[in-house]
Amino acid sequence: MHCPFCGGNDTRVTDSRLVAEGDQVRRRRQCASCGERFTTYEAAELVMPRVIKADGSREQFNEAKLRDGMLRALEKRPVEAEAIEAAVERIRQSLRARGEREVHARDVGEEVMQALERLDHVAYIRFASVYRSFQDINAFRAEIDRLAQEPSVSRDESARQPSVDDTGSSQ
Repeated sequence: MHCPFCGGNDTRVTDSRLVAEGDQVRRRRQCASCGERFTTYEAAELVMPRVIKADGSREQFNEAKLRDGMLRALEKRPVEAEAIEAAVERIRQSLRARGEREVHARDVGEEVMQALERLDHVAYIRFASVYRSFQDINAFRAEIDRLAQEPSVSRDESARQPSVDDTGSSQ
């Protein structure tokens, strides 16, 4: 590591510790030439897969685009920001864990739908209506009926999870 003060290439680590929940290493270094101390951060560089869109084009995975889509569906819903960020991170980790260089956009969309279904049923219906291109009220009703037939969520989650009735409104 080159010294940012004098440009010398003889620096030594004086202290190391984990930061950012263990995802980074913070290192205090000291230059042997000028004696100045400085801090560096080390993190694994993990490459996300490219996304194959429906038209066959390919683009880099865009976390901001993923987050924006989820936030649009969750707009004005009682879901904490930390829960949203945790869901985004789980999706990123799931896609990266596949070990593939490319994933289809529909696979990303399915991951988002699963995350939204766990977070908020109304947001899930909003996203699904666009993602699956619902054409009429019957498509909405079928999806709402499917949600209603699922085993109920735990007592803790049910207190936070708004229910959806056949009219599509929250209770």
